[in-house]
Amino acid sequence: MYNPTCSDLQSCGRENNVDISNIISHFSIKGQLSEIHVNREGHINNTFVCTFTSNGVSTKYTLQHINRKVFSHPEEVMENIQYVTDHIKNKIKHLVNCDQRCLSLVPAKTGERFFIDEEGEYWRVYRYIEHVRTFNTICESSQAFLFGQAVGAFQNQLSDFDGRKLHITIPDFHNMAFRYAQLSEACTIDCKGRLKLVGPELEFLEENRQRGLAIWDGMKKGLFPTRVTHNDTKMNNVLFSEDGKEALCIIDLDTVMPGTILFDTGDMIRTAVNTAAEDEKDLSKVACDKGLYHALIEGYRQEAVAFLTEDETSNIKESGRNITQIMAVRFLTDYLNGDVYYQIEKPEHNLDRARTQIALMKSMDRSWHEL
Repeated sequence: MYNPTCSDLQSCGRENNVDISNIISHFSIKGQLSEIHVNREGHINNTFVCTFTSNGVSTKYTLQHINRKVFSHPEEVMENIQYVTDHIKNKIKHLVNCDQRCLSLVPAKTGERFFIDEEGEYWRVYRYIEHVRTFNTICESSQAFLFGQAVGAFQNQLSDFDGRKLHITIPDFHNMAFRYAQLSEACTIDCKGRLKLVGPELEFLEENRQRGLAIWDGMKKGLFPTRVTHNDTKMNNVLFSEDGKEALCIIDLDTVMPGTILFDTGDMIRTAVNTAAEDEKDLSKVACDKGLYHALIEGYRQEAVAFLTEDETSNIKESGRNITQIMAVRFLTDYLNGDVYYQIEKPEHNLDRARTQIALMKSMDRSWHEL
């Protein structure tokens, strides 16, 4: 994986034998490349914000290197993204600020959705969306309401798109049984000698194993219809207006796949109601905020009520706990495996993430009848 550390064109033009300015030159962009900045916010792909100048006007583009360790078929990822963005754009083309409400791919000069470099690595470019902001956590009910609206609107825009047309880019992504099998294997191998440090976490997750199977098993039994799912609807994947008063666009579409929309309501709830950051070390700060939860669901249902089935509606609350659980399993598995999947900033980063998810589950349980 490329890991640039620079922030300007002179030092960032080449990094780890990768010429970023050369990579971006293979895309259909007018003007002269004037600046490159590294964006470090994502866990998976390496991202660069590239500024081009033409006739005195500067335009930004987002260049990303697609992580093939995570996405073994990048061309399928890109086809899914094209399907989804084209469908959404057709729905919002009448809006004045439609460019802020959906990601736009910039094709390579070959006409493909991506460029493949000499090392066989895949790159893509989006138009950079200006005058927006993101939030990692929610502080007010009004923000939760807008977040819920954004997820509901995304699902509603795609409710008439046959999710079965999409590629499954990461098999078993939300398969709880598969994730527990991965955890068991990590425990057996214990390649970093960390198993002795996670006894309480493993005990809690084992106690909750059976309940965690409910959403996946329900989907496989046909209880929930197959739809387009984002599969990563966390708070910081929503772009808000600069004043924070409007949710505009859902980004990070790499994991768009067929599935149940409960995967998305689950991650929406997980990231919205937590009173602390995803990797908070002080677990006393981690709680499920009931006020935020109710505002979130109110905003979501306002947009999604037109297509939700009764079975989907009755499982929305459970989906929040379910996705929190699967993330706890995944973070803990990666910690035991030596942090090979998620990027970390400190040695126990994935363990902190896992503990935060478990603390949030416990808080949900304490508030269950009030949610």
